[in-house]
Amino acid sequence: MYFLKLILRNALRHKLRTGLTVLGLVVAFLSFGLLQTVVDAWYHGAEAAAPNRLITRNAVSLTVPLPFHYRERVRAVEGVKSVAAANWFAGIYQDPKNFFPQFAVEPKPYFAMYPEYRIPEPEFEAFLRDRKGAIVGRKLADNFGFKVGDTVPIKGTIFPGNWEFNVRAIYDGAEPKTDTSLFFFHWDYLNETLRQRTPQRANQVGIFLVEVADIDRAAEVSEAIDKQFKNSIAETLTETEQAFQIGFVKQTEAIVIAIRIVSFVVIFIILAVMANTMAMTARERLSEYATLKALGFGPAFVASLIFGESLAIAGVGCTIGIALTFPVGSWFAGQMGTLFPVFEVSDETVLLQIVCALGVGTIAAVLPAQRAARIRIVQGLRAIG
Repeated sequence: MYFLKLILRNALRHKLRTGLTVLGLVVAFLSFGLLQTVVDAWYHGAEAAAPNRLITRNAVSLTVPLPFHYRERVRAVEGVKSVAAANWFAGIYQDPKNFFPQFAVEPKPYFAMYPEYRIPEPEFEAFLRDRKGAIVGRKLADNFGFKVGDTVPIKGTIFPGNWEFNVRAIYDGAEPKTDTSLFFFHWDYLNETLRQRTPQRANQVGIFLVEVADIDRAAEVSEAIDKQFKNSIAETLTETEQAFQIGFVKQTEAIVIAIRIVSFVVIFIILAVMANTMAMTARERLSEYATLKALGFGPAFVASLIFGESLAIAGVGCTIGIALTFPVGSWFAGQMGTLFPVFEVSDETVLLQIVCALGVGTIAAVLPAQRAARIRIVQGLRAIG
């Protein structure tokens, strides 16, 4: 108890310097936590992917469609449980800044593959009955104020023209990390409209979502699907949903790497600040350390005072930084809208913040503690603090 009291008194001896150091630590650990959470959000789609879901697309590019009649041939492959067609729509709601993912899907087989989307049965039935019906996620509905019964006008980009959708259902996630920022509507509505406007683009599919009966046979089923269309006009590439999502992340991998580097650069900078603070502290107290040695306290005790003070300051800064990460993260997620469907501070991020705090507190005290432990009594008593 006396030892802890001594550390506290030492830390508060220069309140302004300690306060500024703690403030710097708070900003550093808060920034580190937010940047790490951004990286986690970037990879969320891949982490949330189910191992029993495959994605079949055109082998040339995702932008090149597949014939709709491929669906029956894919379904006939041994090991395939169900198949659903889907198209990325990419329309604009009111303003280009109002981005949110929009998909035209075959409702029954598609949503049967996603049990994590919780849709009230009456609303789902209403959606099935309405040709222009749409299902929106809870986060998306809250962000734009969508309610069941609303009509949502969307201007097409990939599929030009003005489109209108009726919100018939709002889905919730089975768990907090479920993406509830998506917008779904009938693939049949898209296809029928294209038949009228641009017949040459009808009966084409962006991807086929495939559910396999046995997870262990996912690779085998993928190979069998692609073998069906080998040397055809539109060859396919089938991969797991996770691999498909990671493919998108890799397109922006340089940005993710840069964010990671910046997060650790922040910690390195605050380490330099902390080391300077502890060096000044130790230099000012050389005569005091020499006096302690003269009274019989060993080098280990002197060094432990410096380590204790450094860890205490780092601990206070880290604790406040972690506490602020959650509310600031929630505010940041609100400002980002649907750009990051899931933006939550993970336990791993908090643990990493704690580890970094221990590292900063320990490393910053090494050289000052070593110098204080080795100081000779006579030399220390001559020092002017």
